[in-house]
Amino acid sequence: MAKKVLIVDDEPDAVDFSKEIVEGEGYTVVTASDGGKGLAAMRRENPDLVILDVQMPDMDGFEVFQEMKKDESLKTIPVVMLTGIREKVGIGFSADEMKDYMGERPTDYIEKPIDPAKLREAINKVLG
Repeated sequence: MAKKVLIVDDEPDAVDFSKEIVEGEGYTVVTASDGGKGLAAMRRENPDLVILDVQMPDMDGFEVFQEMKKDESLKTIPVVMLTGIREKVGIGFSADEMKDYMGERPTDYIEKPIDPAKLREAINKVLG
């Protein structure tokens, strides 16, 4: 059975782009368009990996990540964070800096625009 990847992103184009890459690697994809729906999908779908956008309305990726780490059923799911922060404000962020900021480190942290090779590498490092 193919491993399942949940993509949580409010930008349809970003979802489609990531989905194409993930499916191209042979994994099943489930999507959610915001943080709250993402958490509900995690509980319902039990994904093997979550690809989580940082900048979303209502509940951002940092908040979703914090909620995951508080929930026994979700806290061990690997998370690849995606962000366009550097592109928008010129300030970068890394997985290690996120650990300093939030106390937990995501599995990987990828800047938008997404480099397909980096996303493939991150996915296969977790699921391969």
